[in-house]
Amino acid sequence: MLTVCVIALAPRAQGLTCSDVVEALLPCQTFLKQGGNVPGNCCSGVKSLDKAANTGALRQTVCQCLQAAGKADGVNAKYAAALPKQCNITVGYAISYSTDCSKVH
Repeated sequence: MLTVCVIALAPRAQGLTCSDVVEALLPCQTFLKQGGNVPGNCCSGVKSLDKAANTGALRQTVCQCLQAAGKADGVNAKYAAALPKQCNITVGYAISYSTDCSKVH
């Protein structure tokens, strides 16, 4: 329920919402909280999200949504930071609660 509230209040950029971000990462939920093996469908969602976030504004939205939803759902920052590498992508900014999303381009 808290995630739903966070999603409703989180920022949006044209064409991509926090709901989209959370939905893309649902298969990653266990890894993001407990580590272990990354499911293949998790990487599919991560890659799809990376492809959709093709402007600075969209990447900022993804960054902000990751932080808000991650905090609300108890995501382990270490596992979140490792996810892009585990899925063989580069997002261009640190996946971290301390990242200043307004500086993501």
